[in-house]
Amino acid sequence: MANKIETAVFAGGCFWCMVEPFDTLPGIIKVRSGYTGGHVDHPTYEQVCSHTTGHTEAVKIWFDPDKISYKDLVEIYWQVTDPTDAGGQF
Repeated sequence: MANKIETAVFAGGCFWCMVEPFDTLPGIIKVRSGYTGGHVDHPTYEQVCSHTTGHTEAVKIWFDPDKISYKDLVEIYWQVTDPTDAGGQF
């Protein structure tokens, strides 16, 4: 029986910095950086950095819940993100 693959999306400051904590863990299938939210279709990096699109940098994580739990992912997320910073930076 094949394992079920689940996904999680976490928004934060710099998505480049958010990829590394997740991408080498057992049970992580893939991590992709991108944007979430906002009101501009297909914004460029420069547009998002201008803070005029409403987007936040984010990562989407595909994972095997039999090897790593969503709770584990959330705990890692809180280690690299500061919820008191409006930009979500470290």
